[in-house]
Amino acid sequence: MITLDALREFGADTEKGLAMCMGNEALYLRLAGSVPAEQSFDALSRSIGEGDLDAAFEAAHALKGVLGNLSLTPLYEKASQITELLRSRTDTDYKPLLEELAALRDALAKICE
Repeated sequence: MITLDALREFGADTEKGLAMCMGNEALYLRLAGSVPAEQSFDALSRSIGEGDLDAAFEAAHALKGVLGNLSLTPLYEKASQITELLRSRTDTDYKPLLEELAALRDALAKICE
């Protein structure tokens, strides 16, 4: 079950996340719990797989916003890294970065069970 303590152990800055939710803990936990199902993860992977870096950037940027607003720091930092590489159209193998992002998403999903 998702708790503030579990999110803190994950590396989230729950104080900032709660502040974005005006101190509403139930809302914050519900929003954080919905992140593993966020469609932008799939859109990012699909777009990179298709070589559509414009769509991949849009998905990564949207994901970065969600993760930043909820202060889910480990995920936010990885999404930020991917976003900036895509912004500059860096020619790189995105697969390892996507795998790291997916592993972090999966770790959050376990917390949310």
